[in-house]
Amino acid sequence: MTDRSALTRKILLGMLLGLALGSLVHSLSVDESSPVMVFGINGIIDLGGQIFIVSLKLLVVPLVFVSLACGASNLSGGTSLGRIGLKTISLYLLTTAIAISLALMASNIVNPGLGMALSSEAVFVGKDTPAFKQVLLDIFPSNPVKAMAEGNMLQVIVFSILVGVAISKSGHNGSRLRESLNDWNEVIMKLVLMLMSVAPIGVFCLMTSVFSNMGFSGILDLIQYFLTVVGALFLHFVFTYFILLRVLAHCSPTKFFKDFYPVMVYAFSTSSSSATLPITLETLEKRMGIKKEVASFTAPLGATINMDGTAIMQGVATVFIAQAYGVEIGFSGYLMVIMTATMASIGTAGVPGVGLITLALVLQQVGLPVEGIALIIGVDRLLDMLRTSINVGGDATVAAIVAKSEGKFHYP
Repeated sequence: MTDRSALTRKILLGMLLGLALGSLVHSLSVDESSPVMVFGINGIIDLGGQIFIVSLKLLVVPLVFVSLACGASNLSGGTSLGRIGLKTISLYLLTTAIAISLALMASNIVNPGLGMALSSEAVFVGKDTPAFKQVLLDIFPSNPVKAMAEGNMLQVIVFSILVGVAISKSGHNGSRLRESLNDWNEVIMKLVLMLMSVAPIGVFCLMTSVFSNMGFSGILDLIQYFLTVVGALFLHFVFTYFILLRVLAHCSPTKFFKDFYPVMVYAFSTSSSSATLPITLETLEKRMGIKKEVASFTAPLGATINMDGTAIMQGVATVFIAQAYGVEIGFSGYLMVIMTATMASIGTAGVPGVGLITLALVLQQVGLPVEGIALIIGVDRLLDMLRTSINVGGDATVAAIVAKSEGKFHYP
C-alpha cells in the first residue's frame, strides 16, 4: 500500500509540474519555430509522452484477450456468462442515457450558446449512418487476427468470450489451456506494473506538451460551454455513480473512489479509456476486491461501450451549437440526441478525440451544421481528459455493481 501511495503522489506531482511548466511556456508566447518548441516541447517531451501512451496501448489487445478468455472460462456455464453480460450491458446503456439526459437538462438551464447568432452556409456531406443490422453484424469477427491487428475491440471481445466458453467445455484439455492463460495474465500484469513505475515521467511529458500548446486562454472564450460540460460531468459522477454504488453495490462511494482515483488520474493524463485499461483491471482485481472473472469481463467491455463522459459532452455541445446557430431542436430532437448518442457509444474507440467524430453523427441526426464542431475544438482537449476520467469511473461503478450481484465483490 505504501508503494502504491508513493506512486500515486509521484503521478500527481508529475501532472502538476507538467501543467505548471506547460502553462508557463504558453504564457511566455514562445515561437512555434524556436528550438524550445521544436526540439524541446514538441520534440523530446512530446516523444516521451507518446512513447508512454504507445506502451500502454501495446498491452490492450493481449490483455483484453487473455483476461476475457480467462474470465469466461472460469464462469460456471453459459447461463452465468449470459447473466453477467446482460447486467453489464444494461447498466452501461442506462448510465449513458442518464448522462446525456443530464447534459441536455443542464445546458438548457445555462443556455451556453445564446446570443452568438451565427449563420451557416457551408454544406456538409457526411457518410451515411450504417443500418442497425450492419452495426450488429460488425460486432462479430470474420478474422480474429485482423480484428486484433486493427484494434477492433468489440470483435476481440466476442472472440475472447467464445474462446473462454470453449475452454470451459473442453474438460482436461481446457483446464491445461486455462492454466496457461492464467500464467500469461500474470506476465501481462507484471508488464503493467513495470509501466506504472515510469508513469510519473510519462504523465509529466503529456501534461507539459498539452498545456504548452493550448494553455488556459482558449477556455476563456468558451467559458460557459466549458463550465456547463464540467458541471454536468461532476453532477453525473457525484449523483449517478454515488447513488448506484450506495444502493446497488452497498459500499461507501467516497471510500470506493478514494481508492480508485489513481486510475482516474491515469485516464485524465492519457485521454484514453483503452490506454488506461491495464491499470483499471489491475486496480479492480488487486485493490477493489472484484473477482477476476467479473472484472476481466466488465472492464474491457466498458472501455469499449461505456462513454458517459463523451455522451455528456455531446449533449451539451449539441444544445450549444443549436443555440449558437439559432436552431430549435424541439422535444423529438432531444429524444433523437439521447438515442443517437447512447447507441454511438457502442463500439466507439476509447482513444483521444473520438468524441468529436461521434458528435458529427449526432449533429447530422438532428439537422445541425457539423461545421459547428469548430466552435468547441479549442477547449475539447482538456474536456477530453476530464470526460475520460468519468468514463473509467463508470466502468468501475458497473464492475462493482455486477460483482456484488454475483457475490464476487469483497471490498476491503
